Amino acid sequence: MPHPSFPVRTGGQLIVDSLAAQGVDHVFCVPGESYLAVLDALHDVAINVTVCRQEGGAVMMADATARLTGRPGIAMVTRGPGATNASPGIHIAEHDSVPLILFVGQIESGMKERGAFQEMDYKAFFGSTAKWVTEITDPARIPEIISRAFHVAMQGRPGPVVIALPEDMLIARTAIAPAPRVEPIETWPGQTQMAELQKLLWAAKRPVMILGGSGWSDKARSAVTRFAERFDLPVATSFRRAMLFSGDHPNYAGEIGIGPNPKLKARIEKADLVLMVGGRMAEMPSQAYTLFDIPVPKQKLVHVHADAEELGRVYHPFLGIHASPRAFAAALETLQPPNTLPWQAEREQARAEYLVWTDTIPTIRGDFQMAHAMRWLRDRIPHDSVITNGAGNYAIWPGRFLRFRSYGTQIAPNSGSMGFGVPAAVGAKRLHPERMVIAFAGDGCFLMNGQEFATAVQYDLAIIVIVVDNGMYGTIRMHQEREYPGRVSATNLKNPDFAAYARAFGGHGETVRRTEEFEPAFERAVAAGKPAIIHCFIDPEAITPATTLSALREAASKPKDWEISP
Repeated sequence: MPHPSFPVRTGGQLIVDSLAAQGVDHVFCVPGESYLAVLDALHDVAINVTVCRQEGGAVMMADATARLTGRPGIAMVTRGPGATNASPGIHIAEHDSVPLILFVGQIESGMKERGAFQEMDYKAFFGSTAKWVTEITDPARIPEIISRAFHVAMQGRPGPVVIALPEDMLIARTAIAPAPRVEPIETWPGQTQMAELQKLLWAAKRPVMILGGSGWSDKARSAVTRFAERFDLPVATSFRRAMLFSGDHPNYAGEIGIGPNPKLKARIEKADLVLMVGGRMAEMPSQAYTLFDIPVPKQKLVHVHADAEELGRVYHPFLGIHASPRAFAAALETLQPPNTLPWQAEREQARAEYLVWTDTIPTIRGDFQMAHAMRWLRDRIPHDSVITNGAGNYAIWPGRFLRFRSYGTQIAPNSGSMGFGVPAAVGAKRLHPERMVIAFAGDGCFLMNGQEFATAVQYDLAIIVIVVDNGMYGTIRMHQEREYPGRVSATNLKNPDFAAYARAFGGHGETVRRTEEFEPAFERAVAAGKPAIIHCFIDPEAITPATTLSALREAASKPKDWEISP
């Protein structure tokens, strides 16, 4: 209820003051007349506002800050087409379990259901992707709803919240205080569950731990590392979650994702105990749901997850532990290893297999050897560098040959969304201007949100974008050759000069056609001190580090067993 002792504020001012009370210091937006009162209120507070070039890019930037801080990223867009443009970012946040709050302008309350200009039903539109979709109709309820939004976004399985803001509500006045800062309520494992986990570990012969999901912190990562060291466990990370365990650590066995090390896949299949912490083991890390039997895995599966509804949703766990990664990591300190560790040789072999997988540099078709460039980059960049990417086969190379040594160094979409890497890099650099930020993008991937390079230039954010150009939508072409060999359709691209593109925006541009050109080009990009694009041409045949398009086509063209007459 309004209170006479509090200052009278507009709804727009109260929205901004409520965000400040939650510790928000970055807002990413594309402006619109539907929420001008909020934009005006942002003029008077110490919140950094980043003006973006497309709403999807704004939400992806907010997503990047959320992954780095653990707090909800904040994006603001206008109604109608602004909201629909923002929807890819909401899907990414939902799929990747990222806490995020999107504020969307809305028509005046008195015009609803008349088909007014840019009118939309946001609950219907975002209902299947957001954790909660709501509309604030009374400015006095702003503190309540924003408080709830922060709780919903961060607790359980984190995810996005969408809040619609009618124009008339934003200029209405009320006297009420913002709600206090929200901290997520952690779900802790029970003592009985931890005791049962210790028994399972003591009885194991071939255990493996897999780390994934969201809701982590640097402290939690350190606690899990100490646990892995005390029990000498082989540790894998889930798809695009390699930063959850140092790639340099002797217990690290690699990432289980798209095109994983076959020996790591076999190790998980043969494990007698799998401790899966934080992740859901969805389609990509589970190798199209083949790694574990459904519903009951052959391995004894201990599944730790912050959302009770995820436990048993796909896999029936031998032991389910309802706990957030942070709480579970803290509880691991109570577990004691057995006197002897029968799996020590297994851990050593797992590490050796990872090193062979990541240190053996294959030679592929063409003058530019992507793996060699990544191997050089691994030793060149600071350990706290942030690496981002979107979706495409190009991402296989940094994923396999780089090492993620620190927490908060990898921002990549589980959802397989193209166009994510560049805006994610902008968001990361906006948050941490002192850190090196490198975005990887394919030629098709880059142009889906490449306009946000202009945002990097506007705010003097010296990101480095490595565009890997093979003149096609490579991943789709790979599947096309497997399913319809030799019948190329709708996958070829004619690209611009991406180095010239960078210079046209006011950035630095480099062109790389040969392996030996990459190192000096990268050093010049760093020395330039401004946003840069390194345009790397890779042979179209080099579709992955391990095969070519011709090899795929030839294999697919051979008659299948069922096609051969008896």
